[in-house]
Order: sequence, then structure tokens, then C-alpha cells
Amino acid sequence: MLGCLLGGAIGDAVGGVAERGRLGLSDDTQLTLATCEAVIEAGGFDADGLARTFLRWFRERRLSGLGSSTLKALRDLDAGAHWALAGARGEHAAGNGGAMRIAPLALLPRVDRTAARDAVRITHHSDEAYLGAWAVVATLRGPWPATAALLVRQAAAELPDCRVRDQMEAVAALDSEVPIVRVAEVSGTSGWVVETVPLALWAGWVMAERSFPATLDALVEIGGDTDTIASIAGQVAGARVGRGGLPPDLLSLLPERETIEAIGRRFCALACAPPP
Repeated sequence: MLGCLLGGAIGDAVGGVAERGRLGLSDDTQLTLATCEAVIEAGGFDADGLARTFLRWFRERRLSGLGSSTLKALRDLDAGAHWALAGARGEHAAGNGGAMRIAPLALLPRVDRTAARDAVRITHHSDEAYLGAWAVVATLRGPWPATAALLVRQAAAELPDCRVRDQMEAVAALDSEVPIVRVAEVSGTSGWVVETVPLALWAGWVMAERSFPATLDALVEIGGDTDTIASIAGQVAGARVGRGGLPPDLLSLLPERETIEAIGRRFCALACAPPP
């Protein structure tokens, strides 16, 4: 899990330079770490606890670059709304907010699709948003296939009929040797989860099996919602290669690396412990 968190943070930091003008972390990494902290405090997944932790980080000004749906939800929580009522609704709620922070819950075997839906629902009342997040969970839980196309097809098979699955199947139909830019042409690169997840999963496979830095550079050049796409891709790749498989030069540049590692180790001590 430590590799997953660090890989995602690298993707967030480097992928977001064009958007933020500096090497720094955004809500992609911050809310992922907040999810870890919520699990640590509750001893497992608890939607109420997750919402409380998000709100605490928001009040402590530990979140930056928030999307409109997430910002609305946190403001609603701050005003006293219940988490099940706080998230944005409608077509504009199908953003990346759930998919970008769901990774820690993949390590918890008791987290099923219903729990994932609740975790996403805190900020996004959208089936597409939670199903995109579930595709990330399914990918992180494995198995790891032989090609990027198989990885995307395998995740798509875990979803019911939805637009995320349709887009994933369109991407999975590509030849596995096509460049990332071709995948982006088919998937899209916006802040819409339907476009983000297929490209991010494909890129994560390529990062792990070929070159993390070159794939990250390609995502930056393609543009779009680069920090989130690169963050999810980095989570997938980092989960595959582990901390030791991540590029040392990029790790050395990572902002707040000690904080990420400290939270990650505490999370792994809980989530990776054998059952009693």
C-alpha cells in the first residue's frame, strides 16, 4: 500500500505542475491520505468516520485544489448536513472525486460495492462516480494481467451496465501496443470519471511494466485533468511495483514524502495485519 500511496502522490505532484505552476500535492493525494487516517481512527471503514475526517481536514485547511462537487459537499458538511445528503447530484456529479481517493479501501476485504458507494456518496451522488471508483478497487485487488488492454477489460467486467464500462470496453478493444496518446483519443481526458478511469488504468499498467517516468511525461503532454489521471495511474503502478520499484529521482522530489510514508505505515499496520 505504501507504493500505491507514494506512486499516486508522484503522479499528482508531477501531473499537476502544468495546472498549479509548481510541484505540490492536491486533493487527489490529500483526500486519499484522509481516507487512510479515517480507517486508522475507526479501525476499519466507517462512512460516518470518513465524512468526519474529510470535514476535519477541510476545517484545518489541509485540502487544496478541490473540485466543485467535493467543495460543495464539504461546505454542506460544515453547515451540519448529514454525509448521505451532502454530495452533489446530477450529471455534473460524475466527477473523479471518488475514484481518486478510493485506493486505500481496496485493501480492506470487507469493503464491497455498497461500502464503496457510500464512500463516494459523501461527495458525489452519482452511480457513474462510484462505479468508476469501484473499477479502481477491482484493479488494485487484482489479478495483474499480461497486457494493459486485459487490465481494463478485467475491471470493466466488474461493473454493471454503465457509461464507465462502455468507455472501458472501447479502450480495451485497442491494441495493447498503441501509445498512450491514442488511448487518450478514445477515452478522453476531462474531469469526467467516464473518461478518466479507463485512461488512468491503462497508463498505470504501462507505468508498472515499462516506464513510470516516460508514461508520466506522456500524460502531462496529453493534458486534461492531468493530476488526477496521473495520480490514479501512479496508485495502480505503485501497488504493482511497491515502494522500491518507484523512480528514486521522483521520490526524492516528492513534497511531504515523510508525512505520506508515516500515514501509509500506520494504515498498513492496521489493514495488512492478519485477522485475529
